[in-house]
Amino acid sequence: MPPHAHTEDHDHDHGGHGHAPAVSARNERRVLFAFALTFGYMLVEAVGGWLSGSLALIADAGHMLTDASALALAWGAFRLARRPPDALRTYGFARFEVLTGFVNALALFGLTGWILWEAAQRLRQPGEILAGPMLIVALIGLAVNLIVLRILRGADRTHVNIRGATLHVMGDLLGSVAAILAAVVIWATGWTPIDPILSALLSALILVAAWRLLRDTLEILLEAAPKEAQPAAVRAYLLSHVEGLAAVEHLHVWSLSSGKTAATLEAQPAAGTDPQELVRAIKRELAQRFAVGHATVEILWGEAGEVCALEAEVAEAEALAAKS
Repeated sequence: MPPHAHTEDHDHDHGGHGHAPAVSARNERRVLFAFALTFGYMLVEAVGGWLSGSLALIADAGHMLTDASALALAWGAFRLARRPPDALRTYGFARFEVLTGFVNALALFGLTGWILWEAAQRLRQPGEILAGPMLIVALIGLAVNLIVLRILRGADRTHVNIRGATLHVMGDLLGSVAAILAAVVIWATGWTPIDPILSALLSALILVAAWRLLRDTLEILLEAAPKEAQPAAVRAYLLSHVEGLAAVEHLHVWSLSSGKTAATLEAQPAAGTDPQELVRAIKRELAQRFAVGHATVEILWGEAGEVCALEAEVAEAEALAAKS
C-alpha cells in the first residue's frame, strides 16, 4: 500500500452494542407485566390520594410514575431493538428511549414543583384526611412494589434499563412505607401535617430520580463519552495493550443509547505491523475492555501519522470542478 493511502475498517454489528444483551421474549414479557402493574396502580393511588385527601399518596403516585417511565423505557428498548437500521437511521432507533427519558425527566420536575407547592399550602391550612382509605391504598401499593420487584429480579438484570427500573422500584418501596407511616400517625393522633411533610420528603426522591434521568439522557444526547470509556483512558489502554500500535489520534467515544457505545479513532501502526491485524486487535480490546459495540478504525501512514485521504479527496474534487 502506498505511504499516503489509508485503510478504514468499520464494525457494523448493530446486534450487540455495549452492555445491552440480546433481546429476549422473556425479558420483554416480564418488563411489560411489571409496567402494567406499576402504571395501573399508579392511577389507583393517584385517585385514592385525591379521594382521601392525602398528598403523600399523590406524591407516592408521582414516584410510581418514575418507575413506570423506567419500565416503559426498558420495554421500548427491547421492542425497538427488533427494528433494523434503515437508509436514514443507520444507527437504528436506539435514541428513542433517550428522548422519551428526557421528556419524562422534565415532566417529573413539573410534578415535583406542584407537590411542593401543594404541601406548603396544606401546612398553612391543613385539611381533612381519611386515614383508613389512605392506609389501605398505601398497603396495596407496598404489595404491588414487592410483586414488581420480584418480577424484575427474574429478568436479565445485566440489562442497564432493567437495573435502572429495579432501583426505581426499590426507591418506591420507601415511598409506600412513608405513606403507610403517615396514615398510621394520622389515624392514631389526628396530626395531619405529617402528610404534607412526608409528601415533601417523597418529592425529594422524585427529584433525585428525575435529575439522574435528565443528566443521563443529556449526556447521551450531547454524545458524551460514557464514564467507563473515557477517551484518555481508552487511548492509554490501547497503547499499552495492543501490540504494534504506535499512536492513536482523533479518538472519539460516545453513547448511542444506554449501554450502547460507539468509537472512532485513527491508529498509526509500528513498522512491520499488519494493519488488518492491528484493526482487529484494536476492535477486540475496545469490545472486551470498554464494551464498544460499534467501532470505526482508520489506519494512518507516514512517520508523522498524517491523514492524506481527505487531502486526496479534496484534490480530486478540485480537479473535477476544474474540468467542468
